[in-house]
Amino acid sequence: MDRLFLLSLLLSLTQLSSVLASTLGNVESTSIIQEDLSFRQVVPLDDDVDPLLNADHHFSLFKKKYGKTYSTQEEDDYRFSVFKANLHRAKRHQLLDPSAVHGITKFSDLTPSEFQQRLHLGHHKQKRRLSVSADPNEAPILPTRDLPSPGSALDYRQWGVVTPVKDQGSCRSSWAFSSTGALEAANALASGDLVSLSEQQLVDCVHKDGSGCYGGRINSAFEYIQQQGGIDSEESYPYEGEVGACRFNSSIVAAMVRNFSVVSSDVNQVAANLVKNGPLAVALNADWLLTYIGGVTCPLICLDSSEPRDDGALVVGYGGGSAGQLNQYWIVKNSWGVNWGEEGYFRLGWGCTGCGDYYTVSA
Repeated sequence: MDRLFLLSLLLSLTQLSSVLASTLGNVESTSIIQEDLSFRQVVPLDDDVDPLLNADHHFSLFKKKYGKTYSTQEEDDYRFSVFKANLHRAKRHQLLDPSAVHGITKFSDLTPSEFQQRLHLGHHKQKRRLSVSADPNEAPILPTRDLPSPGSALDYRQWGVVTPVKDQGSCRSSWAFSSTGALEAANALASGDLVSLSEQQLVDCVHKDGSGCYGGRINSAFEYIQQQGGIDSEESYPYEGEVGACRFNSSIVAAMVRNFSVVSSDVNQVAANLVKNGPLAVALNADWLLTYIGGVTCPLICLDSSEPRDDGALVVGYGGGSAGQLNQYWIVKNSWGVNWGEEGYFRLGWGCTGCGDYYTVSA
């Protein structure tokens, strides 16, 4: 009896230890998340509060978090001045985009010009509707009467047809990632197999409209894949982030483009095409994403038809409440790594489809 009692007591203590460890782990995880958010969200909403309060401390945390090092003290001082300018910029973005959260991102030591020219705005910089070919295939107008409401939610990530978030690095190739993302999903919906496709093939082999690491067009990527008879997998043709010789192997294509078309930016047509055809490639203005941390974004700048479409991304679903458009949003996958935005994604306001040009593709 004593032995049985001791065994029972030992088992109870082991279970208690496991529960305590799990609880402490959750507390530690929650603490880390809260600490990270408080570090990044440093933009005061009060006009009387200086956003540069403790800027030197936040710059030190920024460098540690993102592994930033600079070759000289002069460069460090310069990047600190850029960092402080971006704190002011984040506050302006917060006022213009109140349903989102703006603050410190991994790009906070870059000027807007550097952000555009050296890094991430990789869709060919043209005015709205000039980012598509001169004679685009326009998607037919779809019926919208029986569309599910955004409150019911649609998320193609849960269908197993969206690959993990990728990182284009310093190559301006978001046009390629947007194109492969749409085709990966279309191919998975058609075949049942999700295969990650080669952005590097597009960077190396598409020579229309500049392309490569200099920005390109989503429709040019689809045209190329259609003309060449397919695209290789990422496994067989991995991403390198710089332009090299074209090494496309037509004997091992992983997916083909049957057709593609340009979708109206009308909110109901975007929703109808998303429901019927799957994730949509999108070219949009993304200057404000330099400071984006999370939340539902819909800044006025992106609705300005004179602003260029300079980032390629992927609309993978929609969600939010059903009480009005302020609570509804599109779920958009970017190609800037999981350490940006909401684990590599951002949410675009439901009524903000005018921010982008949309493409549907079938495999």
